[in-house]
Amino acid sequence: MPYRSGGNRRNSVQFGVGRSIWAGSPPPAIPEQVLDGIPGFLAWLALFLTLAGAVIRPRTVIALAAVLGLYSATRFVYAALINLVGMRRIRRWEKIDWRAEYQRLAGPDSLPRDQVQHVVIIPNYKEPLRVLCRTLEALAAQEDAASRITIVLAMEAADPNALTSAQKLQREFQHRFARIYYTIHPKGLPGEMQCKSANEAWATRWIKRTLVDEQGFDIDSILVTTMDADTLWHPQHFACLTTLFAVHPDRYLRFWQAPIRYHSNIWDISPSMALVHAFSGVWELAYLTAPRWIALPMSSYSLSLRLLDGVGYWDGDVIADEWHMFIKAFFQRGGEVGLERVFLPFLAEATSGDGFWDSMKNRYQQTLRHAWGGKEVGYALARIIERPEIPRLPAVRLLLRAAHDNILAGAGWVIMTLGPQLVFLLYPELFFVEWRAPNFLLLNFSLMVVSVTGFIFWALDMSIRPPRLRPWSLREVLQTIVSFPLLPIFLLVLLALPTIQAQTLLLLGMPIQFRVTKKV
Repeated sequence: MPYRSGGNRRNSVQFGVGRSIWAGSPPPAIPEQVLDGIPGFLAWLALFLTLAGAVIRPRTVIALAAVLGLYSATRFVYAALINLVGMRRIRRWEKIDWRAEYQRLAGPDSLPRDQVQHVVIIPNYKEPLRVLCRTLEALAAQEDAASRITIVLAMEAADPNALTSAQKLQREFQHRFARIYYTIHPKGLPGEMQCKSANEAWATRWIKRTLVDEQGFDIDSILVTTMDADTLWHPQHFACLTTLFAVHPDRYLRFWQAPIRYHSNIWDISPSMALVHAFSGVWELAYLTAPRWIALPMSSYSLSLRLLDGVGYWDGDVIADEWHMFIKAFFQRGGEVGLERVFLPFLAEATSGDGFWDSMKNRYQQTLRHAWGGKEVGYALARIIERPEIPRLPAVRLLLRAAHDNILAGAGWVIMTLGPQLVFLLYPELFFVEWRAPNFLLLNFSLMVVSVTGFIFWALDMSIRPPRLRPWSLREVLQTIVSFPLLPIFLLVLLALPTIQAQTLLLLGMPIQFRVTKKV
């Protein structure tokens, strides 16, 4: 199918097929399916050992669960504390005059600030026009949007309304940006799946050819931002980004990431879902703020067109496009790629649905898709094996970062929650013997700390939510109160189970279908 583009002119071209997740390097020494199955193997190994241990060594299972519980509780407390630091940084960054900041920071190797051009890729599939209009309105309000921001509406051919929607948006916003184009990503290309990474790669290759190869723009002055269709950037985001990109000495080896807040529709979803999304927002700000934690791109982020073009763009069969792109660039650039923080939060819509149960189902599907990032554990391990010249410490730290959350939510959850339950189910008399034992007390203390910090996460999120335009109903108040004791169940159903399902599918070599999460 021809590739369509919109803008000041039209072209029809056909690019090559999508690249494999292993493209650009020799086949891994270990089979891909074996590498993909590492998190799932560990999750099922943990289940087997927990079952066996509950029968043979019940006290060892409780001790291991207590250690994991203490580790999790410590991370929760640290995340709550570091969020206070992150929120303070956000307030400080919001007061900065970014043009004046450029004058203060610019050196002899800096780019002229007015030379920086922004290309914003908006991959979308069957997205309501009202959502895209709201997104474009927010982008049009950014600094110098009419002279330095180029929009690419990355549509999907599988969407029957893609062409008409793109043309309508182009007509409506053509005078508010330097350029606005649309691309239509064909469906069914060999080696691709219908996903964000394939769409944004298609669109970015086209815009590079259009702006650089045909119109003569300097590739070294172009910063590419890829975003979800519902992302609402902070009003100062692009002013800040322009300065940070222009003055950074390693601008072609960096990603830029801002913290996400799921607040666009926060007052329109159930209080239970709002509590779950508060957790997500707190953890993402914690990763960006903590000095020793390794942050990875999430949802909407930026990098130079020079870096993108040099590493071959996004691979067309990858669900976790953000993590995969960073890991790919890291190893292709000899371990020198890093992530820079932008402490100006952007807004996104929280998962919702037609009622509470539909919301739970949609959130489950979203976590299942995110948990497909477990595939990056094997990908990073293969890169380490194939590139022994890359410094081991940063490479292994990146591998551990990719593995940590996936394994903790899978194998770790099995040991920490299922283990003690099995022990006391098989040996009920142990409860009366062990309930005062140090390991049992430590486990209960850890779970209590997690519950208390869960309330703190909610309070932190409440303090920064946009103003509520209607009074609380009695039903909403009661749902909020009930949600706190039910939080462990929510985390089980909406985090642990979909993570284990994704890891099991990877272990078995079964594909996942990419689905767009329903929002309000």
